[in-house]
Amino acid sequence: MDLIFPHTFVPWFRSVAPYIHAYRGKTFVVALVGEAIAAGKLNSFVQDVAILHAMGIKLVLVHGFRPQVNEQLAAKGQSSRFSHGMRITDAVALDCAQEAAGQLRFEIEAAFSQGLPNTPMANATVRVVSGNFLTARPVGIIDGIDFQQSGLVRRVDAAAIGRAIDTGAIVLLSPFGFSPTGEAFNLTMEEVATSTAIELQADKLIFLTEVPGVREDRNDPESPIDTELALADAERLLASLPSPTQPTDVAFYLKHCVKACSEGVERSHILPFAVDGALLMEVYTHDGIGTMVVDEKLESLREATSDDIGGILQLIEPFEKDGTLVKRDRTEIERDIDHYTVIEHDGVIFGCAALYPYPEAKTGEMAALTVSNSVQGQGDGERILKRIEQRARAMGLTSIFVLTTRTMHWFIKRGFQQVDPDWLPEARKRKYNWDRRSQVLVKLLK
Repeated sequence: MDLIFPHTFVPWFRSVAPYIHAYRGKTFVVALVGEAIAAGKLNSFVQDVAILHAMGIKLVLVHGFRPQVNEQLAAKGQSSRFSHGMRITDAVALDCAQEAAGQLRFEIEAAFSQGLPNTPMANATVRVVSGNFLTARPVGIIDGIDFQQSGLVRRVDAAAIGRAIDTGAIVLLSPFGFSPTGEAFNLTMEEVATSTAIELQADKLIFLTEVPGVREDRNDPESPIDTELALADAERLLASLPSPTQPTDVAFYLKHCVKACSEGVERSHILPFAVDGALLMEVYTHDGIGTMVVDEKLESLREATSDDIGGILQLIEPFEKDGTLVKRDRTEIERDIDHYTVIEHDGVIFGCAALYPYPEAKTGEMAALTVSNSVQGQGDGERILKRIEQRARAMGLTSIFVLTTRTMHWFIKRGFQQVDPDWLPEARKRKYNWDRRSQVLVKLLK
């Protein structure tokens, strides 16, 4: 084993722990497109889902089957017909859909049953439950086109699904529904997943798709992925896009994410199935990998409360150990918690700073400015600095100062100037540690 491995594994595993705690007992609806299964991604997907299950997440899986139905139709000499982004399901297409669904359900259940040594499925016991959880109704005729046996979700039996996942089973849904008279309808995976997430009021709806997410520049296929969209921004974007006709259209999955979040699902995600481990990266890392739509920004810059004390201590501890920060004990932080500003993302503190005012000198000290190593370089330090400046102005202060031994250049680039320690307010000068020889830097507030 590489000797460096423990030094990388342990910090990584500790960084994952907050997400393990946050999502234990939560409900996720995960939808996998049929293209992923056709591309040979089923086993790795099932292994990742089994890891989520082992971490205590309640799971509903919905599979798609577009390419499989197309293949069945082609084998029978029939062509696939689509309109308005939906399949036109005649009697032959319905038979093909039933055959494809049965085969895929068999393959998925078999994949969850494997327990090969040296794989994530070793020692895993995952029970998969399927059933008639969906009631459907016909799409009918739209713009003169008869969609025949294509249907829409009429009702999701959320109570039955809830009972199943509460027992520790994974519920597997195929995009099929039945009318009260027993008539079968071919549904879309996207609508089944969205309707199920809404009825369950799931914590997450996740689509593993052909597309990597929503790009920041919609006209540039090489543009970076927009990792987080507030619901209001996603709604505006959706309104500006043409109606989607195929899965690669930006709006195809985005409209379902918007619908889910607007009806009570906390977060919805578009992930690329082509990236190995995309599901785990989205759930257990800070920035994820695809696009997330959320009713409000998950990352919040706010004043600290007593509930943040533990998170602040955990954040600053490594910087105290290496000498970047002066050590502060829990009692001191508890006493001064009102002075702190924090950046929180999804319940985890990733940055903080404190402002100690000296009103008699119309200045204030910014102390303990810290940003987690995992998110450095993303502008969080500057955001905290701006908030501290705002707080200082609101107090009537005309400057702020910092004491530092290692990050002097960062502050100088942001408008601070070095001064002699004698500049410090008398009350602060009495506490100055001359042995530490910290540099004093001041910024005038305009």
